[in-house]
Amino acid sequence: MTSEKTTSEQTTSERFEVSHLVNLAARLAREAGDLVSIGRRSGELGARTKSSATDMVTRWDGASESFIVERLRSARPDDAVVGEEGARSEGSSGISWLIDPIDGTTNFLYDLGGYAVSIAACDDDGPVAAAVYVPSVRELFTATRNGGAFLGSVPLSCSNTTDATTALIATGFSYDAQRRTAQGSRIAKLIGQVRDIRRLGAAAVDLCHVACGRVDGYFEESLQPWDLAAGLLIATEAGATSSDFSGGPVRPEQTVVCAPGIHRALMNHLA
Repeated sequence: MTSEKTTSEQTTSERFEVSHLVNLAARLAREAGDLVSIGRRSGELGARTKSSATDMVTRWDGASESFIVERLRSARPDDAVVGEEGARSEGSSGISWLIDPIDGTTNFLYDLGGYAVSIAACDDDGPVAAAVYVPSVRELFTATRNGGAFLGSVPLSCSNTTDATTALIATGFSYDAQRRTAQGSRIAKLIGQVRDIRRLGAAAVDLCHVACGRVDGYFEESLQPWDLAAGLLIATEAGATSSDFSGGPVRPEQTVVCAPGIHRALMNHLA
């Protein structure tokens, strides 16, 4: 009896914790998204290059990350934090936050709508709670491990297609010109095998589009953990299948996330 009660209490405690994590991620993603949206309208972008001439960062990437990190440290001082723009802090709680303060900075720079704020809380087994906010359309995607994925309050389900030849597939390209050329060669071979290709410019948004069936699948190479964590949880909680290009565990270096019915065919095309 005591053992059963302890297990029940632990389960309730864990559910409360996960609920707290996803609510915090959602609130901060929305607030940071509104911050950068207002910043974009100001015209004061402070843009500069990072890893290459096409890899850009703006003052609002930094402002968004600082905003999120400050509030995370206030709300959960024992958690670890890793942000794309350099935020790094160790933690003792077992929870680590992965932050992409503006996923799709090129879209943001060019005043295109397809950028997002992506926040994931992770434990030793991977993402446990996630939020992706797309300011231009004010869409908030969330998920918790084993708790489903949602757009606002609406539960999400990925595509049920089983025919890769009529599947709409999203992808992205590297900032490195030589690698991007190789990726273009893969696209040239793939495009005749599927309905069409979409390149929207933000991994987190692509993964959320898999989750709600706006695209049937997505693949990309050379992502970073903060690009992948939140969107991956949202897509897989919506029923999508994930792997690397060979069918092993998904990883930033090779990511395939798609409707279960086309997973094998898409992997074969990529191989």
